[in-house]
Amino acid sequence: MISRLKLMDFRCYGSFSWQIPQQGAIILGNNARGKTSLLEAVCFLLRLQSPRTARTGPLVSHGKQSFGIRGELPGQIRRILWAPDAPDLRVNGEPRKDQRSYLADSYPVVWMGNDDLSLVQAGADARRKYMDFLGSQWHPGYRLALFSYRRALKTRNYLLKHRHRDKLQLDAYTRQLALHGTELRNLRAHLLALLAPHIALAYRNIGGRQEQVSIAYRASEEGDLYERLCASMDRDIRYGQTQNGPHRDDLDITLNGRNAAQFASEGQQRTTAISMKLAQSSLLTEETGHTPIHLIDDVFGELDPTRRIAFLQSLPADAQSLITTTHLDWLHDAPCPLPAFRLEDGTLACPPLKKRGQKQRTGVRLRHFRDAIPSPIRSGFPQYTFYGNPRRHTTPAQ
Repeated sequence: MISRLKLMDFRCYGSFSWQIPQQGAIILGNNARGKTSLLEAVCFLLRLQSPRTARTGPLVSHGKQSFGIRGELPGQIRRILWAPDAPDLRVNGEPRKDQRSYLADSYPVVWMGNDDLSLVQAGADARRKYMDFLGSQWHPGYRLALFSYRRALKTRNYLLKHRHRDKLQLDAYTRQLALHGTELRNLRAHLLALLAPHIALAYRNIGGRQEQVSIAYRASEEGDLYERLCASMDRDIRYGQTQNGPHRDDLDITLNGRNAAQFASEGQQRTTAISMKLAQSSLLTEETGHTPIHLIDDVFGELDPTRRIAFLQSLPADAQSLITTTHLDWLHDAPCPLPAFRLEDGTLACPPLKKRGQKQRTGVRLRHFRDAIPSPIRSGFPQYTFYGNPRRHTTPAQ
């Protein structure tokens, strides 16, 4: 649980401080106001990764050279001062010499965004990023294997492009690539074997149907990786890059035995994507002993009422959830499940009451959200239909 967040020159924030409720919060605000940047800052503080960009340059405020993030967690005060030459990483005031030591005792994170549909619809790159973000939190050797593989791949590709390449050096890096690539593939296959039942369970809880979703790891080519790399050497030289290996692998996602990207409806695809993210949460809790912090970026507008409520009910009761949204219409007059804050001009405040003298409605914890849902919805939405825009609910939970 993160209890306080402070930012300096991060994205659109010159200076920012926020005391975060233990159970989490809903951040209200118009688009392009910095809601997502707050979640991104928490993610970077805990994982040294942004889900929005692979480069750190865009995280620095315009006209600045560095940024800072500070967060208070149980037993930890984490601080990052990120500069182009050398980042300063500290935990409880003690410097950490590298990213690996900084992340060794950090908290897990699950990021959910409105672009998660790309896990099913888009190309393999989105699914590899999904595996690598999860794997780096799941197993201490995963991040090292991934880093080592990427470093060997970069060097081998450089040699492939070089006309006067050293054949012995190229073979040495081919062996290194095969060694780290084989280790990475084994870790990915093991990870997917652990993850698959969690995805299936999450899908049943949200979809409410007797549908079978399955996920499997698919290597770009079968067989010994070093032998495959040697066999494709002439082709790799011709293209100037390595054509097979874990950087070309993918996930096969099927629904009732059929390719989900081709045959599933958009609703089924969204349910699959959400299930993949919820499965991350349950697996990390099981494997690390820590419930991840859930960073949920504006996903509710894309869900129908049934899936929206099933999704809220599926969030772990003991998880801290930080949710961004432009409005609370999707609650349909149900009490707000978390304390709500409105973001305006870089400042967070509780939104005002709708009428003078109106009492604030008491929020409910996520595990009790079902009790706040109108009975027609709880019973499976057989006759519950909305016409037009429901009355906007803006009162905060306390």
